[in-house]
Amino acid sequence: MAIRVLVADDQEMVRTGFRMIVDSQPDMEVVGEAADGAEAVALARRLRPDVCLFDIRMPKADGLEATRALAGPGVPDPLRIVIVTTFDMDEYVYGALRGGAVGFLLKDSGPALLVEAVRAAATGGSLVSPSITVRLLERLARPRPAPVPPREPLTDRELDVVRLVARGRTNEEIAGELFVSLSTVKTHLGSVHRKLGTRNRVETAAWAWESGLMT
Repeated sequence: MAIRVLVADDQEMVRTGFRMIVDSQPDMEVVGEAADGAEAVALARRLRPDVCLFDIRMPKADGLEATRALAGPGVPDPLRIVIVTTFDMDEYVYGALRGGAVGFLLKDSGPALLVEAVRAAATGGSLVSPSITVRLLERLARPRPAPVPPREPLTDRELDVVRLVARGRTNEEIAGELFVSLSTVKTHLGSVHRKLGTRNRVETAAWAWESGLMT
């Protein structure tokens, strides 16, 4: 089954470019386009795409509002949203990730990274532009208020998995480094999400840095 993608951007040229990139992949297709945030939310709720690509600055409702409406805390069955923007600003990055986005890319990242981000989002992963990742981790490593403690203590192996997730490793890479099967990694991640109350890898990585696990 092809990965179904919704594109939302107020510039028609950008939407056309994203459509060309996505539709050129054998395992993806654009199923809808929106020119503003309100239309994006309505289309996403109706079409239930596998992945949404949202700009930040859009009329009626911006990409951050749209993300919170579709994937924010308390939203049942949240959609997988990747923010793709020209604005490399920390408040946008943190607003997007805290609002439920599973990825954040700059528009000049190139087609290959865009395709990789769509595939990662569709399979439960996440991808943040490399230029942003270092700043993100530096900020998360600073002293912060204590995070919410786990509902149950994490096992040593689960902590190993969390550390590797926080360093940007894929499931396959984690399996290789810990000498376990891919299914075992997925089982550990499911247990981690349940214990931490996290919904995706970005939130799990944020918990790891905020809790001091990475320092």
